[in-house]
Amino acid sequence: MPTAREALTPDALAMLQAVADSGSFAAAARALGVVPSALTYRVRQIEDALDVLLFDRSARQARVTEAGAELLREAPRLLGEIDAVANRVRRVATGWEAQLTIALDSAVAIEPVLELAAGFYAPAPPTRLKLLDESLLGTVRAVTEGHADLAIGAIVDATQSFAAPGVHSRPLGELRFIYCVAPRHPLAKTRGPLTDELLRHHRAVATADSSRGGQGMTMNLLGGQDVLTVPTLRAKLQAQLHGLGGGFLPEPMARPYVEAGRLIVRPTARPSPTGQMHCAWRVPAHGRPGKALQWWLERIDQPATRRALLDGHRADGSV
Repeated sequence: MPTAREALTPDALAMLQAVADSGSFAAAARALGVVPSALTYRVRQIEDALDVLLFDRSARQARVTEAGAELLREAPRLLGEIDAVANRVRRVATGWEAQLTIALDSAVAIEPVLELAAGFYAPAPPTRLKLLDESLLGTVRAVTEGHADLAIGAIVDATQSFAAPGVHSRPLGELRFIYCVAPRHPLAKTRGPLTDELLRHHRAVATADSSRGGQGMTMNLLGGQDVLTVPTLRAKLQAQLHGLGGGFLPEPMARPYVEAGRLIVRPTARPSPTGQMHCAWRVPAHGRPGKALQWWLERIDQPATRRALLDGHRADGSV
């Protein structure tokens, strides 16, 4: 006896639909060009494989049971998925990747990336996109360790951190950081630049490094300082808006909240940091990026896109 997977072929589903449409095995057999006994036998094989009754044969007509109706409702979706997979396979054979995984540093604005994704999807490519939310060295290592094909944004020295076989990089631009606290935070009312000694007595909000292994990376933390660690820069922003601590934020990310009076910028005795952001990608063994990766690299290389990625943070409606 065939299994359910063996029994539910495209031809079998078309045959069941023909019986349901015609209302009898004899009429369906004539439409399909087969003898009624052969058609009846094949339907019984499917019913045995599924262990259900698909047609009620108690009357002269073949009435579809509830189980049969459910199967026929699902049939167009199943057949459509088979066609979609076949089309995807054919296009992948022309140089399109089956999936492109993109690691996004949390310092990068998400809206421009989604706009790029909309442009990528417009011609209906066969490549599925997967976006990863990463921070600090995790953005770099997502590519160097093979978890992602492309990384957008990494606040590290590319000459040191992208030194892996088959990995290439290029700079996106500089991202300036500013020290911010909520208006009710004690540091909001102090005078003069904030010294390390003063900052050490107040909690810092830090973004966790999303690296999957090895030693992570920390930025602008002082020895002996209380630290609240959060998973992303967006979570760091929210924590600072709630007055849970202070810390450096990307200037474009903090700007709407500063303008709305929900964050106060405070000068620090140490220079405000700037991060050199990079994009990195992994080239396959044959040495040529696939068509999907090429598409993204060409768009990211455009000056307007680079500016949007670094300066495209927008208020999320909570300002």
